[in-house]
Amino acid sequence: MRPILLVAALLLVTSGCATTSSASGTPGSTVGLDPELHGYPYPFTAHEFTFESQRQQLRMAYMDERPADWKGRTVLLLHGKNFSGAYWEPTMRALLARGYRVVVPDQIGFGKSTKPAAYQFSFAQLATNTRALLGSLGIERVTVVGHSMGGMLAARFALLYPEQTEKLALVNPIGLEDYGALVAYRSIDESYRQELAATPESLREYQRQSYYGGEWKPEYDRLLEIQAGWTRHPDYSRVAWCSALTSDMVFTQPVVHDLPRLRVPTLLIIGQRDRTALGKAWAKPEVAATMGDYPKLGRQTADAIPGARLVEIPGVGHLPQVEDFDRYIEALGGFLE
Repeated sequence: MRPILLVAALLLVTSGCATTSSASGTPGSTVGLDPELHGYPYPFTAHEFTFESQRQQLRMAYMDERPADWKGRTVLLLHGKNFSGAYWEPTMRALLARGYRVVVPDQIGFGKSTKPAAYQFSFAQLATNTRALLGSLGIERVTVVGHSMGGMLAARFALLYPEQTEKLALVNPIGLEDYGALVAYRSIDESYRQELAATPESLREYQRQSYYGGEWKPEYDRLLEIQAGWTRHPDYSRVAWCSALTSDMVFTQPVVHDLPRLRVPTLLIIGQRDRTALGKAWAKPEVAATMGDYPKLGRQTADAIPGARLVEIPGVGHLPQVEDFDRYIEALGGFLE
């Protein structure tokens, strides 16, 4: 989920070469964005981590920024399903100003990273990939911050690698309920067909209703740009396929049952207007009405995780870092310090 980006033309690593350009994929634009976003400017230099996984060479894009007065602590930011690492820009700048090094990867299948045609997506696999990236950078311990789907990944990372997780912050994470226990399974093929049917207009309407309570502001256009631009490219099917695979990952790999096993200091930042839930669109009406109740889910989760701290932000939906950045960063900064 992507806050306002103050983008400058920056060097972007693409297949071993650096390119610069600007691109737009918002509704009304006819410019398409290729699956790996070649030439699309990120707010900071985008590097590449190349590694082998599941018998193939993959490229994991990431940003890694260190302030001049770095005090030795590093924050890892994990993006949501409908976004890339680029939407973390305001958070990155705020953390850099406080002396933290900040690492922001695009997970495989997202952003500028490889969109594989065949990959066994799992939160454990993505956490393993992320740990390998940190190892390549010589980083031993991190505070992990995850938003939306990134919250599920952050929790899995902390469960798998508690010795490397200094603290854990979850910002309106999805997966605080077991979707598969509430809604009938929908196949990957069905999800793929739905992804292929997406348009810039349908994506904007989804975000308007799901993220912003039916409102839309001009600054939200930048948050939609990548998704909308992909739909206008002839290779969009590659992106749609990865999106269908990762939707299946979210639906079939719940993390909620494992949250009581967390043993790291944990913060929950929960926008109280949020009602996001995978599968709600095809759930029975009486079930859909109960799903995604973030005020309730946030309190339940805080009770389930030993010692967790809960910060509730009223009047805010799925993206506290967009709708109320000041209260969001105050909560996150206080927890980190």
